[in-house]
Amino acid sequence: MKKQFIVIGLGRFGSSLVRTLVQNGHEVLAVDKDEQLVQDISGIATHAVQADCTDEGVLKELGARNFTHAIVAIGDDLQASILTTLLLKELNIPKITTKAKNEMHGQVLFKIGADHIVYPERDMAARLGKQLSSDNLIDYIELSPDHNLVELKAPPAMNGKSLQQLNIRAKYGCTIMAIKKGVHINISPKAEDEVNTGDILVIIGSNSDIRDLEDDYEQK
Repeated sequence: MKKQFIVIGLGRFGSSLVRTLVQNGHEVLAVDKDEQLVQDISGIATHAVQADCTDEGVLKELGARNFTHAIVAIGDDLQASILTTLLLKELNIPKITTKAKNEMHGQVLFKIGADHIVYPERDMAARLGKQLSSDNLIDYIELSPDHNLVELKAPPAMNGKSLQQLNIRAKYGCTIMAIKKGVHINISPKAEDEVNTGDILVIIGSNSDIRDLEDDYEQK
């Protein structure tokens, strides 16, 4: 279903977000006080406007209250980030997502009404750190502080063995949700399905269980 977003702040994070939302078929009003940044995104966003969103009158003129979701992607200007979030909240925008520079900034944003706070630099560093820590980890999604959905490259020790033989669930408490073999994806694989070196295993489990699984197979 097509959604309508207003993205305020068109730095690297904001502009990338605009591109992704448009690519997924949504309508996006992109706003920044920097004319060059607005021009750069004008060919991609549904509408692009140069404006200072720390002014409540400007937000009203832009029709901000007509959007169901506002994203405040302002970078280093913490005051502008906080004030814009506060004004959007006063305009009764149903959902406000705001980019935070650090934990203290995030706490202030939460207290003034931001519904969702993102920490792009921190989250990217955490993702990269986990990937660098494991030779087999391809990607992961944090489901909760204690549970992840991960993509692991099957090591040689798994080659030619069925899921029943590997017995991952009983040994480690993890569940293999899918097996990727090149462009083919086996969703909900059966016990007799075989794993080969280099296959991508989509696994869900607790952080400690997944770590035990990785450590075990790195030693084999």
